[in-house]
Amino acid sequence: MEKDKTITAQERRDFLKGAAAFGMGVAVAPLLTAQAQAATAATPPPVADKPKLTMAEVLRVAREKLYPRCRVCPECNGVACAGEVPGFGGIGSGQSFKNNYDSLNRIQLHMRTVHDMKKPDMSVEIFGETLAMPILSAATGGVTYNMGGKMAEEDFINAILGGCRDAKTLGMAADGIGDPVETFKRRMDVLKASYGGKGMVMIKPRTQEEIIKRVRLMEEAGAVAFGIDIDSAGRAARALPGQTVEPKTLDQLKELVNCTKMPFILKGIMTAEEAELAVQAGAKGVVVSNHGGRVLDYTPGVADVLPAIAAKVKGKIVIFADGAVRRGYDVLKLLALGADACLVGRPLIRAAHGGGREGVAMMMNAMRQELMDSMVLTGVASLRQVPRSIIVGA
Repeated sequence: MEKDKTITAQERRDFLKGAAAFGMGVAVAPLLTAQAQAATAATPPPVADKPKLTMAEVLRVAREKLYPRCRVCPECNGVACAGEVPGFGGIGSGQSFKNNYDSLNRIQLHMRTVHDMKKPDMSVEIFGETLAMPILSAATGGVTYNMGGKMAEEDFINAILGGCRDAKTLGMAADGIGDPVETFKRRMDVLKASYGGKGMVMIKPRTQEEIIKRVRLMEEAGAVAFGIDIDSAGRAARALPGQTVEPKTLDQLKELVNCTKMPFILKGIMTAEEAELAVQAGAKGVVVSNHGGRVLDYTPGVADVLPAIAAKVKGKIVIFADGAVRRGYDVLKLLALGADACLVGRPLIRAAHGGGREGVAMMMNAMRQELMDSMVLTGVASLRQVPRSIIVGA
């Protein structure tokens, strides 16, 4: 059998080196087989390094994708989008959203730099999970009707859960009131298959039967914890007439607590009395929240009501707080007021649209760095004990 005449790339290199040594130069080129020349021509050029993603680019792309639902304002304070529901604004006059922002923005921190604390302990444990920071994603949903529909539902949930995981914290999967149980199941399939259940889930205050159906899907996915955003009962019913959403009685909350071994979180607590009811029901966590100012106009800001709630239930239950958390400094303020951890909503929606999973991780890590800086400059050694005294006038 005739020997294969194909010249390998290594043989070609060796041949050219030899030819050059004898002064043959380019005259050897015609001796190469057409096949070898074609193979050489087909070799792709080196791939240039992908430009490093920047926060400025994330926000630029987010503005393109989210406009006009969200303008990606330099200060997300609820002024430009007041009354835009669905969308990103606060309901009615938008005052509840603005109260969240203003109540947190008014708080000032004492700067202390005469101490020996240089590297604070930023780890926290939530429901048995050790996290790199006390910052988690809020439950954000409505990709189509709230966010404009320019990002696929699957891409959004992967960006949130994946980005939070990359930042060594937990993401939260949301439930849309108009979503059938099959849609919710697909989300739980993603949580299980891609993230091993490492996430929390927040669902609407549907009927007990519908909630428990979804609880079984969460259990199968291995979710860390679940809750209901009881604060969305009224608005969800108005948004989609005919969908059954409802406030819950104490007995109904106890039924939900007892239907599973997963920790139960009650979101939408704005009074100390209802925080105590959550403890009485057996909940493991509460979220001090007015739903981003999107359900009831003229509620106080979260930072205004948090201290009274913490005075009643701190140590008995995990206290989460959301509402205009934009920077790591905001997190430190809320922890000083009594929260154990904070949930971030609108900034992560922007990050997901502008940079996907990488954008979410970048946003979370930026907030973690700000939190670390603020701890060093206020003399806070550990997040397990943030003194109220770091707040001016406390």
